[in-house]
Amino acid sequence: MNVKGGLGAEAPYGLCLSFVNAVVISVAVMLLLALLRVHVVIALFIGALAGGLMAGMGLEGTMLAFESGLGDGAKIALSYALLGAFAMAVAASGLPKALADALIRKLDANADGASEKVITITTYLVIGGILAMSIMSQNLIPVHIAFIPLLIPPLLTVFNRLNLDRRLVACVLTFGLVTTYMLLPVGFGKIFLEDILLSNIERAGLDTSGINIVQVMAIPALGMVAGLLIAVFISYRKPRQYEERPLAGGTIVQPTPTRYNLIMSIVAIVVTFAIQLIVQFSGSEADGLLLGSLVGLGIFLLSGVVEWNKADDVFTSGMRMMALIGFVMISAQGFAAVINESNQIEPLVAVVQEFFGGNKAMAALAMLVVGLIVTMGIGSSFSTLPIIAAIYVPLCISLDFSMAATVALVGAAGALGDAGSPASDSTLGSTAGLAADGQHDHMRDTVIPTFIHYNIPLTASGWVAAMVL
Repeated sequence: MNVKGGLGAEAPYGLCLSFVNAVVISVAVMLLLALLRVHVVIALFIGALAGGLMAGMGLEGTMLAFESGLGDGAKIALSYALLGAFAMAVAASGLPKALADALIRKLDANADGASEKVITITTYLVIGGILAMSIMSQNLIPVHIAFIPLLIPPLLTVFNRLNLDRRLVACVLTFGLVTTYMLLPVGFGKIFLEDILLSNIERAGLDTSGINIVQVMAIPALGMVAGLLIAVFISYRKPRQYEERPLAGGTIVQPTPTRYNLIMSIVAIVVTFAIQLIVQFSGSEADGLLLGSLVGLGIFLLSGVVEWNKADDVFTSGMRMMALIGFVMISAQGFAAVINESNQIEPLVAVVQEFFGGNKAMAALAMLVVGLIVTMGIGSSFSTLPIIAAIYVPLCISLDFSMAATVALVGAAGALGDAGSPASDSTLGSTAGLAADGQHDHMRDTVIPTFIHYNIPLTASGWVAAMVL
């Protein structure tokens, strides 16, 4: 059956059958299990197993591929563990408590009279501050999710006083983490846009010289902006009640901060961030996050802010706080390895070309959906782009997409799924901070809200970009 140039009567049915693909099945199994409250690590493993077996890799081949990928996540896990220890050391200094206490005093001082107005203003100031920090974490102070366990847990009491819906905070955090790197070519954005996106597109055979990457990615980014505005002003603007609970693993009592502790905490944070900047812009392949966290911990110990006899408790509590992210990231690397070894992504894209050959609009939409499926499983847009660029660029050329449209389509398809994936460090980092007192569920309160508010509008805006550029 030839359906080039349009869709025949049997095309939708045939397309559905063709999408019964190992990659689709593995991602669907993983998401279904996660929604059924199966632990994300177990869901990733079973999803990878299902995909590998369906791809004909066999049990042994699937296990070997999964195990080979685990090593790639070890460094990430260690970095996050040390980051958790560093975060708990900052908490032990009293710096986050000082920030939270200042906000609470402001609320208490206006408890009567114009309290509703003050609460509204304070709420938007807090949301704006969190958004600014999440944006800066990708470029000005490129620490990615490192700031979340430092900033969010001490602010939970403030959120409770403001009756702030934590699903909104998850959406704000994810917006800053994802939209910034997919639009601004600075910090992590430079890595995503120039070193990965444009580099892989050129490697696939398309010359991108002279392209203004900010203008091209502005249309997809507008979809993310629309999702943020909907979350802030429509979906989660109503108050939501939370209980006052102690932080999980929070046996470390935050002392009343002294001036010396505050100064040394700021010094440790600045040095940690500076080391990451130096490592990143020096072109070194060393892990700046790992090195910076180690130096920061050393400053806390040598300065006496964290006492030697309490160091084990502080560091163990911090590592426990970030352990889940570490294990999920390790499992996600194994999942990604199975997807790569299955060689099932290219056949999935071939289905798009077969059924939507001459129909650019439907082909663009289908490519975006495939990118969403792949990234939802892998959990990282940075890891997804090299996979799909090699396949999408020749397909876009054959469909006569312009250079700008191709870049926007591949970039949007790669970024899709980073918000809303159970295995994404963007969603995992948000949950790690917001669930510190056990009142925030990863799937229901982070993954589903961010999926709805960002993946749907990003799909629409990515499609528009492919059509108009």
